[in-house]
Amino acid sequence: MMRWWQVSTVGLLLILGVFPLGCQAAQSPNVVLIYVDDLGWRDLGVMGSQYYETPHIDALAREGMRFTNAYSNAPNCAPARASLLSGQYQPRHGVYTVGTSERGDPKLRQLVPVVNQTELALETITIPEALNASGYVSGHVGKWHLGGSEFLPDNQGFDWTLAGDQFGSPPSYFYPYMRDGRVLPDLSDGEVDEYLTDRLTDEAIDFIRKHREAPFFLYLSHYGVHTPIQGESTLVQHYIEKGGTDGQDNPTYAAMIHSIDESVGRILKVLADLALADRTIVIFFSDNGGFGPVTSMAPLRGSKGMLYEGGIRVPLVVRWPTVVPANTVSDEPVIGLDLFPTLLDITGTPSSEGQALDGVSLLPVLRGSETLVQRDLFWHFPAYLEADASVMGPWRTTPASAVRRGNYKLITFFEDGRNELYNLADDL
Repeated sequence: MMRWWQVSTVGLLLILGVFPLGCQAAQSPNVVLIYVDDLGWRDLGVMGSQYYETPHIDALAREGMRFTNAYSNAPNCAPARASLLSGQYQPRHGVYTVGTSERGDPKLRQLVPVVNQTELALETITIPEALNASGYVSGHVGKWHLGGSEFLPDNQGFDWTLAGDQFGSPPSYFYPYMRDGRVLPDLSDGEVDEYLTDRLTDEAIDFIRKHREAPFFLYLSHYGVHTPIQGESTLVQHYIEKGGTDGQDNPTYAAMIHSIDESVGRILKVLADLALADRTIVIFFSDNGGFGPVTSMAPLRGSKGMLYEGGIRVPLVVRWPTVVPANTVSDEPVIGLDLFPTLLDITGTPSSEGQALDGVSLLPVLRGSETLVQRDLFWHFPAYLEADASVMGPWRTTPASAVRRGNYKLITFFEDGRNELYNLADDL
């Protein structure tokens, strides 16, 4: 049951700093970041799902470290991605939400929301730009959602990019990836019945093979499992026959997760086949909580688009053989913007002068040697999001901010000044 108390005054102090540990190895490790769209906290077998089958991701967790208190940078796509690639909270880069911050019925809005930036500014230094300075080849395949034209990945540090544009979802998951005149870029040479998750994996594997000799950073940014909810027919039939439970019972969505899992398995196989597994860090992460109309985050409250736990707590798995102890679980509260300083630390890359990084390196945690100094985690979402089929009323959220300190989490809603305080030890 939700418990909330009125809180009179809360002062939030954010102390920023990055202190690289300088641990460059003789041979820099490769990095594969698999970023899944809208995958909920409980949408994996290893996270408790009895319906979705994810044997390859579950195996990845057994071979590495799984985080139980990992958070997205935001409750929806674009701001989460901007913060992931920049290592910064939203007020620094200005990407607060998807599209306009004035979504929903204007007659019901009581506040004027902030002006939202829909592109990640070119002067922002991204993960690939930082790693390229250390000799990395950087590749992006899949969803981008941080601007079109001159704001595309090849202008943000990626040496190679494919299938990304300014949009947040694909027109279709089936070739020719077209709907209402819109088509995904770079995929015109596909085949009949080709499935998007499989095609993006093919391209990612080709990148790995081409750059096996040099350290590489691969950002495999799947469109799955974002809407439109479309899965391969044989997999959909499998899950129809299986039947769901505990609020996870959509066979098409289950098929989409199954395809993501197969993608992970194929990536792990090619790393093993090329003898790259031991010197490649594989990070599996989701951009925000699951989409409420098709899955359940229970026992977490809420879903995508909300600052409740179901909207921002997500799966995170990291495998790095010989460094990260196998089959370990961390309860450390961590957030997506920690990945930037972590990768700088791992690769011995200095932080760029003039760009603040708001996260901390997770390398001591990954080694199993230390815990993090307690710090506050923040979310700032000064925008409106209209309701979806999973909620009653007109909104998924109104403008709000949240902070987590230890086991306590405070959410402040700006329209009425309401504060909700939770002890996450027993009230999720």
